[in-house]
Amino acid sequence: MEITDFYGAPAEGKEYHVNWDPASAEKGGFPSFMEKEIHDQPDAVLQTLLGRSDINGKLTLDELRVDPELLKNVDKIIVLACGTSAYAGQVAKYAIEHWCRIPTEVELSHEFRYRDPIVDENTLIVSISQSGETMDTLMAVRYAKEQGAKTVSICNTNGSTIPRESDAVLYTHAGPEIAVASTKAFLAQITAAYLLGLYLAQLRGNKFQGEIKDILADLNKIPAKIQQILDNEAQIKELGQSMADAKSVLFLGRHVGFPVAMEGALKLKELAYIHAEGFAAGELKHGPIALIEEGQPVFVVVPSPRGRDSLHAKVVSNIQEVRARGAKTIVIAEEGDEAVKAYAEHVFYIPETPTLLAPLLSTVPLQIFALALASAKGYDVDQPRNLAKSVTVE
Repeated sequence: MEITDFYGAPAEGKEYHVNWDPASAEKGGFPSFMEKEIHDQPDAVLQTLLGRSDINGKLTLDELRVDPELLKNVDKIIVLACGTSAYAGQVAKYAIEHWCRIPTEVELSHEFRYRDPIVDENTLIVSISQSGETMDTLMAVRYAKEQGAKTVSICNTNGSTIPRESDAVLYTHAGPEIAVASTKAFLAQITAAYLLGLYLAQLRGNKFQGEIKDILADLNKIPAKIQQILDNEAQIKELGQSMADAKSVLFLGRHVGFPVAMEGALKLKELAYIHAEGFAAGELKHGPIALIEEGQPVFVVVPSPRGRDSLHAKVVSNIQEVRARGAKTIVIAEEGDEAVKAYAEHVFYIPETPTLLAPLLSTVPLQIFALALASAKGYDVDQPRNLAKSVTVE
């Protein structure tokens, strides 16, 4: 074997061990890789959590080889990503800011370095990429390093370029994702970002150790809750198959439900080739409500009715508003939430979980819906037209 650089000159190679076997790249009895990967999600989240804390519940991110003193001095975090990974970053922003009290921005990698961003040695750059080869994200990371920032990569592919060029890496261990539209990598990326946020909170003293232990305990319950949703997927599959003729689907959410709504819309665009858009529910009155007409399908990701600062009542009001204008309302709500039943044609319940962790559950029905609708239209859900798994050009 001869290793060269891009210009053909001899180059030094570095050996990496990849823990994937040929069986991992098979469909496992499912009709498509995407369906298999949706069903892989409990294990993907579990593997991402595995070995990241000690017996006392203290986080031990051995891969994160950045001087703790440097991390303590971080005064801004910028998350760099594209597509689905950017929505994982949007979810992470809510958690990191809440747990760490560090201002956090989420930037599309391809826009970042062209707007003269403010980056210095106290900025932590967190890049998110399933493949680790996304060219826009790689170039943005290189730019940030030139400005003196510390860089951490969240990635699913051992030994890929972005982790190698970053100061530290947090691998998601989700296993190979073959389908172009990302599912299990998305949930694993959110999980890894949560771990990073909790680690920073632990390091900087923003959270008591007992609080971190409790959040980790809640995270460890997530795989079983995802499995519960998958075990009851028939209802959402039937809805997707019945809506094969839909021309447009809108998605609404608030707080962490907003990026979930955008991800739900992206999955439908990627797989079914129909117009789909995700909105912050509070924006409805500021323009998007003009799109509502008789029979318009609208998914609403409803926050938990529990908690002092619950947005539940406001989102229920949004459901009433669109339904009064003829929309067909489809609601993702927490188990036991009876208030939404009166205003929804269809309700899909997810297990009760803390607000910041809810995206790991509320995303799953939207993935199943997009898969079912696209399959009913006869499309190849593993290889959507015009798309590639890894975008390696700018």
